[in-house]
Amino acid sequence: MSSNERDLTSRDFPVHWPVLTRWADNDMFGHLNNAVYYQLFDTAINGWLDTTTGHDPLAAPALGVVAESGCRYFAELQFPDPLVVGLGVTRLGTSSVTYRLAVFTPPETPDDVKPVAAVGHWVHVYVDRDSRRPVAIPEALRALLETAVTT
Repeated sequence: MSSNERDLTSRDFPVHWPVLTRWADNDMFGHLNNAVYYQLFDTAINGWLDTTTGHDPLAAPALGVVAESGCRYFAELQFPDPLVVGLGVTRLGTSSVTYRLAVFTPPETPDDVKPVAAVGHWVHVYVDRDSRRPVAIPEALRALLETAVTT
């Protein structure tokens, strides 16, 4: 993987989660508002985890809460662009996971490589639903997260 975030491409992310933009996502400057990127990241992470493992965040005894997030922007995107959130796991601890995320336009073929328009990071810490104290990442989630670990 490239060490310079600006040089990352769609190929640097093992998980590709398609997302759609909405009219309300554009700001007064005609591009996606910066807060929308965080919504796209959250949607991709939780969509991937929940649909792939059957994890139900409303009933699970352990919750993944956001402890840190950030984003760098390199190119403008706008509604009605269909987009992809690329996802990789850069650190998998006992109770926390750190993701590297990117937003890019969908590759048109399997060999197509797309530059990233934005790169972000996101840290989930798993906590007990009642005590809010850190707990181990649930095994089904850990097994999935291990499939997306990048170096």
